[in-house]
Amino acid sequence: MAKRILVVEDNDLNRKLFCDVLKSQGYAVEPVSDGRDALERARSFVPNLIIMDIQLPNVSGLDLIEQAKGDRTLRSIPVLAVTAYAGKGDEERIRDAGADNYLAKPVSIGPFMAAVKALIEKASA
Repeated sequence: MAKRILVVEDNDLNRKLFCDVLKSQGYAVEPVSDGRDALERARSFVPNLIIMDIQLPNVSGLDLIEQAKGDRTLRSIPVLAVTAYAGKGDEERIRDAGADNYLAKPVSIGPFMAAVKALIEKASA
């Protein structure tokens, strides 16, 4: 059975790129454009990995990661944070929120897929 990945990304082009690349690698993908829907979708889709944009309208990706890590159903799901704003201290804040890994945008496909595979393998172990 295909591993499931929830992609929370408000930018249409980035969301489509992430989803297309993941689907081409055999993953089942659930795109979410509005962070306010992310946790509810995660509970119904039960992903093996959540890819979370940090800069979302209406709600912070950091807040969503913290909420997911505090949720009994979602806390064991690894989170790959993706952000265009990788300034000094951002990685520490992202990891403190509970993200298992993080990538700065623009994301290159090689490192992106390496991070995805590593987190899915870690979660399956």
